[in-house]
Parts: sequence; C-alpha cells; structure tokens
Amino acid sequence: MHVVTLRLHDTAAREVRDFVPLHPGRVTIYLCGATVQGVPHIGHVRSGIAFDVLRRWLEYQGNDVLFVRNVTDIDDKILRKAAEAERPWWEWAATHEREFSSAYDALGVQPPSAEPRATGFVTQMVEYMERLIARGHAYASDGNVYFDVRSLPDYGALSGQKLDDMHQGESAGTGKRNPQDFTLWKAAKPGEPSWPTPWGPGRPGWHLECSAMATSLLGAEFDIHCGGMDLIFPHHENEIAQAHGAGDPFARYWLHNGWVTMGGEKMSKSLGNVVAIPAMLQRVRAVELRYYLGSAHYRSMLEYSEGALTEAAAGYRRIESFVGRVLSRVGPVAVGQVHPDFAAALDDDLGVPAALATIHNVVREGNTALEAGDGATALEAAGSVRAMMGVLGVDPLDEHWVEGSDDTDAMSALDVLVHAELDRRAQARADKDWATADAVRDRMSEAGIEVTDTPDGPTWALKGK
Repeated sequence: MHVVTLRLHDTAAREVRDFVPLHPGRVTIYLCGATVQGVPHIGHVRSGIAFDVLRRWLEYQGNDVLFVRNVTDIDDKILRKAAEAERPWWEWAATHEREFSSAYDALGVQPPSAEPRATGFVTQMVEYMERLIARGHAYASDGNVYFDVRSLPDYGALSGQKLDDMHQGESAGTGKRNPQDFTLWKAAKPGEPSWPTPWGPGRPGWHLECSAMATSLLGAEFDIHCGGMDLIFPHHENEIAQAHGAGDPFARYWLHNGWVTMGGEKMSKSLGNVVAIPAMLQRVRAVELRYYLGSAHYRSMLEYSEGALTEAAAGYRRIESFVGRVLSRVGPVAVGQVHPDFAAALDDDLGVPAALATIHNVVREGNTALEAGDGATALEAAGSVRAMMGVLGVDPLDEHWVEGSDDTDAMSALDVLVHAELDRRAQARADKDWATADAVRDRMSEAGIEVTDTPDGPTWALKGK
C-alpha cells in the first residue's frame, strides 16, 4: 500500500493539512450532488470532475475509496418547476436525475460507490431529528421542526460568520424561536408531497438530508466532505451543526471547489448565464470539455470563455496527438508510471495546473525522442503521459474515450500525414522556397487544419475543434 503523502486545504481549519485517513488504506468521501431541478450546465459538473480527480489520485496511491454522491430529489425548486411544467414532481426529478447521470458519464466521471436519493432516507431523517430533540438542539412547532442554533456554542465555525449576521435564506416558516434557526422538517402544505412523522406530515429540509445520508452510509465519522464553495453557508455549516448536535464527529476534512463564472458572475440558471452540457457537447468533444473543466486548480474560479475552451482543447489535442503518433510509429502504449513532479503537484492540494505543466514537458521530451528515432524513450514517455492523464480522467487511449469511436486512430493517421506536410514546409523554408512553403500552408488551411508556430516547433489542430 502506498503511503499517503497528500496535503489538502481544509476549509474548517483554514489551512493546508496532511491528509491522514481515519483507517489506513481506506478513504471515505461524501460529495454533495445535484438538486435535480433542470438540465445540468458546466457549473454543476465542476465539483464532480474536481473530486473525481481526488478519488482517482487516492486510488492510484493504492487506497480503497468509498465515494458517496447524493441526489436531492425533493426541494422547493423541484416542486415549483414541476408545477410550472404541469408534471408530477417525482417525474420531473427522475427525468433530470437521468440528465445529470448522462452528463457525468459523458465527461468520464466515475460512478459513485453509492448514489442515495433524499426521498429514500426519510426514516433516517426522522431518527436524526428525534436524537436532536432529545439532546436539546431541536424543537417542533406547528408541524415544523427547527434546529436551535444558539444551543450549539461552535455554530458558525466553518464559515466564520457571526450569529447575528446570518441569514438562512430559506422560505418562511412558523414558530421559530430565533430567525437564525433553520428548518429540519417542513410541515405539509396542500398539494405537496409529504411523509408521516411524530410531529405531523411534511417533507425534509435540505440540510437534514445530507447529514442523514452521509452518516447512514459512511458512519458517524468519515474522512472528507466535498462540495462547491457556495455550500459553505448555510448548507455545510448546518450539516455540521446537525451532526455535532446529534453527537456525531462527522467529516474530518472539508474541501470546497470554486465556481465556473461568466463575466465574473457565478454560472446559475437564475442569472441566465448557463452553458448546458448537451449544448456544449455539440461544439466540443466530451474529453476536451472534461480537460478544460478540470484544468484549473479546484479552489480557483474558472472564468468560462470560448477562447479559453478552444485553447484548452488544443492543449489536449497536442497530448493526444503525441500518444497517437507513438502508437502508430512505435507500437502499443501501456500505462506507465506518473512523473515524480506530477505526483508532487497533486500531493500539494491537487495542484492540477502544475501537474499539467509536467505532462506537457514530458510530451515535448517524447516528441523530441520520437523525431530523433528513439522509440524506446518515446514509448516510455507516452506510457507516463497515459498514467498521468488517467489520474486526471482524460487518458486518450482509455476505452471510455475510444469505445465506439475511431477518432483516436483517425487522428493518429492524420497526424502522420500533417507532419509529412510540415516537414515539407520546413524544408521549403530552409531552402527559401517561399512559394512551396505558402502552398503547403494554404493546402492545409483549405483542408481545415490550423498550424501554429511555437518555440518548440509547429503544432496543428482542426479548425473549430
């Protein structure tokens, strides 16, 4: 078993800490998944991709990873949108849950070990509320159940907010002792789904769902809780309050990813600045979109633009092209070992940008070896590239990306032909035969091939890809 040398930024500690799992060799992770209210956009799936890299890196290091990602299938927004569409709420939720599953699969996100739905854990939620009431941290009023935030001295520790400045941002209920108290259970309303409880029929509050599902599947204490930074307050703050109020140690590390933004604003349906996954996959290959969404550091904001996406896709194709050339010129490329600099980058709070820099360096070295006729060195480099790209979920030769498609073989064959043309262009330039050099360039342009001259030599890409 590989010794874990990983360091992660823990939001609760406000610092990068050595990651020490609760049980050596076994890592438990809970990721707040989707509220399945509509078609997923690229902002929705960033957390899935970011923490898929975490999971893959832990598995590469020899750990058994138990990864839970929930589905919130009962929520105010789901009920409202289903009503507006004149559809049953459960059908609306199920339809969009499938949309999210399709998006995750298209982008190569590994299926979770378990994917619980909130509606499947109502019994556990009721038991959780009973524990909280018995311990003096919750109270029932008018069929609602609320958490008494003033009963927990460390409430607010995760977000660092002062109690009097907090706003829970939830729909109004009746019978709250303090406006900062948050809802565990909502009393039934006409026309809404409900479940029976000792305090009357109703439905769960958002925060209660995750505490119940996480502890039911991973235990009272587990290793890592993940989610978007917008969940720090109130959602994760309230999850901690519920768990600690019930006597559960809960998560030992808290990880939060940055937003995908457009024009500096968080991507969201309410702002109307969303880019839906199905639409994106009409414009760019899924593997290129995955590469782009996973290329920034997970804690940084990712400002979406067409130019940035195009640049990232071209970067991926340079890597893919190298592996394809080695495959066609030297032979099968087995998955090798990651470069030490790559390992150091990921061990430093999942430093993907530095890890990608290492990959591109290895690609340059491999290309140099390939052009020099050193097939063994090129093959070793390509194997290392496959290993590193596999950890990032974008190995060009992984069956997920090549199954049912001849894209990789076709690109490899095209690359051989393009490089023959580039060699002819380079020779013409050396001979100062500008007419021939221009003719080669024009011929490739007419074929939809865009050539870029770089300090490391010319690179090419298909226009519009």
